[in-house]
Amino acid sequence: MNASGPPIEELTEGWRHPRTSPSLPESFRTVNIPAGAPWWRKMLAFAGPGYMVAVGYMDPGNWATDLAGGARFGYTLLSVILLSNLMAIVLQALALRLGIATGRDLAQACRDHYSRPVSFILWILCEIAIAACDLAEVIGSAIALNLLFGIPLLWGVCITAVDVLLILLLQHRGFRWLEAFVIVLVATIGACFAIELLLAQPALGEMLRGLIPTTEIISDKSKLYIAIGILGATVMPHNLYLHSSIVQTRNFGETVAAKREAIKFATIDSTLALFFAFFINAAILILAAATFHTTGNQGVADIGDAHQLLAPLLGTSMASILFAVALLASGQNSTITGTLAGQIVMEGFLNIRLPAWLRRLITRLIAIVPAVIVTAISGERGTGQLLILSQVILSMQLSFAVVPLVIFTSEKAKMGVFVNPRWLKVLAWSVAGVIGSLNAWLLVETFREWL
Repeated sequence: MNASGPPIEELTEGWRHPRTSPSLPESFRTVNIPAGAPWWRKMLAFAGPGYMVAVGYMDPGNWATDLAGGARFGYTLLSVILLSNLMAIVLQALALRLGIATGRDLAQACRDHYSRPVSFILWILCEIAIAACDLAEVIGSAIALNLLFGIPLLWGVCITAVDVLLILLLQHRGFRWLEAFVIVLVATIGACFAIELLLAQPALGEMLRGLIPTTEIISDKSKLYIAIGILGATVMPHNLYLHSSIVQTRNFGETVAAKREAIKFATIDSTLALFFAFFINAAILILAAATFHTTGNQGVADIGDAHQLLAPLLGTSMASILFAVALLASGQNSTITGTLAGQIVMEGFLNIRLPAWLRRLITRLIAIVPAVIVTAISGERGTGQLLILSQVILSMQLSFAVVPLVIFTSEKAKMGVFVNPRWLKVLAWSVAGVIGSLNAWLLVETFREWL
């Protein structure tokens, strides 16, 4: 073996079929990596996909659980958000590892590994999960437009459907443009919450103690329920498909050395981005703890209620405006990546190529139709229930994405020299087991509550 190593195809003989067309073909290998450049320039070249994935961890679907946790229990559940984030870092690292090492995204890998009926069922489940996730983002954006401009929820839902399609046109100018737009929105969310925290002046000592897990979280059933809600809503299944695809937008080489370098820099990008997502989720809980828990408003769990109470409790209308702006940026960001994930999943599982605009239109319609119907019939109350339902659907589907990912990346015949080392296999299966068990428990409890 020479210094750079053999091409990766020689090391991954465990696939039944050769690679066909690349994942996300219009953007495949379009971002160049500067050869011979210093490490920091290469790191910047690989930066981007991690932030597109991270937006799924700060979407409107997470806001309700973070708000409820902070309002009811103060800073206690900060440790749960930290644990959830660490699990997400592990799973996203596996996703990018699969994409870079094999040249296949997770959907393509499933189609190759499983029989056609099983693969078709996995595709249906994934489409349902993406539609459910998209539904939450559409509703979150509509609520933000209503809070900021008084636009009726029904019109807000329709506006959200159109504007995301327009934003995705940026991809035709290059994938970096789309990444840049997403990063700007992520920075907007971060800036809004940084100002909110300065206004709220949370107790630093209690915040730091909240990062340490306590047995009280397990022994107190009400805390455990919210904690599992935070864990269950954190890892989004479509993010695993998305990440394994968009890391292939980088034009790295096909040698072992080039792949190792790509995995290293992509993992750094993903880890830094997910820690930023941790800051956002923690900021929501801290804001709720400092503003609502300490003022006797422990019952706040609704986004609209939180928006109305922030201004009088913090003494400035800016607090409510910043909260709504962050919510709008969060919803827009998540719909962009969710729609992109829909294209990746359909192309990967079914091996069909629809025009990008048509696939995105289909994804938007699947989410918009139920949102429009429920909003028209039930108004704001109905949309809140629809948000809860979307999170339950996501919980049901998650293991169907996590388990195949762990199986593929742990199989030497598929991954070659990039197979998960023993310690990573143990860690990955532990994370998959915890997430699967907690999501199953949350699902059972949710249905029991409804019945």
